[in-house]
Amino acid sequence: MTQPENGTRRLRVLVVDDHDVVHWGFRLMLSQQPWVDRCLSARNGHEAVELTRRYEPHVAVVDLFVGDESGPEISERLREVWPGTKVLLMSGAGRISPSAARAAGAAGFVIKDLPAPDIARAIKMVGLGMTVFPPQAEEPGGVPLSEREREVLDLIASGATNREIAGSLHLSPHTIKEHTSVLYRKLNVRNRAEAVLRAQRLGLLS
Repeated sequence: MTQPENGTRRLRVLVVDDHDVVHWGFRLMLSQQPWVDRCLSARNGHEAVELTRRYEPHVAVVDLFVGDESGPEISERLREVWPGTKVLLMSGAGRISPSAARAAGAAGFVIKDLPAPDIARAIKMVGLGMTVFPPQAEEPGGVPLSEREREVLDLIASGATNREIAGSLHLSPHTIKEHTSVLYRKLNVRNRAEAVLRAQRLGLLS
C-alpha cells in the first residue's frame, strides 16, 4: 500500500452512482486529497462488483439508489466480494437509518448536500475503520410482531447473519429463514436492509 509523505495510509476509493456529474465531482474532489491513492467509478452494481474484485478498494461510496438498483443490496454484494471494503452510503434525497445501513454492511451514511470537505472527511474516516452516521429522527408507528420475530429483527439489525442468529436463539438456520420471510411480508420489504429501515421508522427495534 502506498503512503503519502506524512505516513497516513492512502486509500483506494470506489464511487458507485449512475450520474456522470457525481463521478466528475468526486474525481475532482478526491484528486486533491493527499490520502487518496486512486478514485474508481462504477455506474451500476455489476461494474462495482468487477472493480471491487479487481482493485479491492478500501472504501466504496454507494448511492442509496443506483438506477433501478438498491444501494444497500450493492453494498452487501461488494462486501461479499471483498470484506475489506468499507461502505459509505450516500443520498441526495432518501434517508437510511444507522441500523439499516449496518445491516447492509455499511459503516456510514452522508447526504450529498454536505460541503465537499465534510464528505471527503467522512470517506477518510470510514476508510480508516470509523463509522459516520448523522442523528436521525424516525417515524412512530407499529406492525404486530411476535416476540420471536422481534428477537430475529433485533439480531438482523445488529448485522448478524442467519447462521449467527440461529446460534444465538438456539434454532435451526431453516427456522430463522422462515421467520425472516414472515418479517419481510409483514413489513412489506424485499431484503434485510429495507426490513431494518422500515422497522426503525416504525419504532419496532429494541
